[in-house]
Amino acid sequence: MGLTDRLAAAQRARSDAPEVPQEKSPATASSAAAAKPAKKTPTRDPFEDVKRVVHAQLVASLGPKLYDVHMTQSELESNVRLALQGAVAATEVVMSGADRTRITQEISDDILGYGPLEPLLRDGDLSEVMVNSFDSIYVERNGKLVKTGTSFSDEAHLRRTIDKIVGKIGRRVDEASPMVDARLPDGSRVNAIIPPLALDGSKLTIRKFSEDPYTVQDLINFGSLTPMSASLLEACVKGRLNILVSGGTGAGKTTTLNVLSSFIPDDERIVTIEDAAELRLGQDHVLRLESRPPNIEGKGAVLIRDLVKNSLRMRPDRIVVGEIRDAAALDMLQAMNTGHDGSISTLHANTPRDALARLETMVLMAGMDLPVRAIREQVSSAVDLIIQQTRLKDGSRRITAITEIVGMEGDIITTQDVFLFDYAAGMNDEGKFQGGLVSTGLRPRFLEHLADHGVHVDPAVFATGAGR
Repeated sequence: MGLTDRLAAAQRARSDAPEVPQEKSPATASSAAAAKPAKKTPTRDPFEDVKRVVHAQLVASLGPKLYDVHMTQSELESNVRLALQGAVAATEVVMSGADRTRITQEISDDILGYGPLEPLLRDGDLSEVMVNSFDSIYVERNGKLVKTGTSFSDEAHLRRTIDKIVGKIGRRVDEASPMVDARLPDGSRVNAIIPPLALDGSKLTIRKFSEDPYTVQDLINFGSLTPMSASLLEACVKGRLNILVSGGTGAGKTTTLNVLSSFIPDDERIVTIEDAAELRLGQDHVLRLESRPPNIEGKGAVLIRDLVKNSLRMRPDRIVVGEIRDAAALDMLQAMNTGHDGSISTLHANTPRDALARLETMVLMAGMDLPVRAIREQVSSAVDLIIQQTRLKDGSRRITAITEIVGMEGDIITTQDVFLFDYAAGMNDEGKFQGGLVSTGLRPRFLEHLADHGVHVDPAVFATGAGR
């Protein structure tokens, strides 16, 4: 059957569909309508049948070429677009030039990329893409959630896109394993959850990363850091302090971790450990490790904790863990305490003090029967600095505290804030916070440690109110 015949058959099937008989009387129907507002039906693309038929024919005609490992990406794109233009032209359906271009782009995105998500992923102003269902997609723009007019054709279309994303990195998602963490080629973080855990259809969340990793100057321009606090953090990394970046979900911890890692000298051997590889370090000597979920039989899982243990045998100068969330905390602390100074990691917590409590809890998850004081002594001797990252209510992501771990007093870990966010500066007429990081006036005790490593910090950095 030719392409035109298939289109005609699809349109006839739609027009011949029987109507549902109305059994209610006009009075009953009008009263029901008054009692309950009519549900708004989403607008259907008039060229949906064209796209469906052309897509099917294109896949059938190209066949194995779509998966030819010997074909470069540019050659594949050229073949697809050439075949696509011919297939759209052969439909003999009357459409404008703009509609023809749109349909061609949408089918190309679906075959070569991630379908309706492609325009959103190409938009540099978006930081997050959230698919609540196949016909409900939200994005985060400038820290605010906005609903888009984009949608998938149906649930099966959304599932195919999820499978394409996770399949490229050797992950899977199905009824037996309905949750998955994955990543896009640019490092953007992906989370998918499908039925039966997701009751109203599959959910997909993509945390986008910039094509060019943010630099410390970018964080200064955004107001996350000040020049004074940035110079201190650079000295802390070069001086091999152990640093934790703490914050809530979406606060920007990974971005800050990337920026901190950029301060590591090029002549050091760095091992990065992540659930889904997101870090993009510019140094030459970087060894990237990624955990692995269990297979369909429930075997073969490789945890972050396993990778941390293995990294100690790889002669690292620095260990960078994307996020500590379980018993790997114990192994990370031991690494920090056994000659691997300068290690950096992140964890979820609302304040620096909460970060210490959560770290203590995660150490207990290792199943070791350790007294609380022993754990706290381990933490206080291993961790030198906590950087607190916060997503403020205006949508901006700011570093709100740089806190030094001083030591122990009795059974309590003592800390002191070196820089704090100035909330007293208030908000402007647009609802944006005007404050920034300012020095508390306290000189951190780790300055001697930095000096021992040949790193010196200008005393003016710690003048009261410095950084305004």
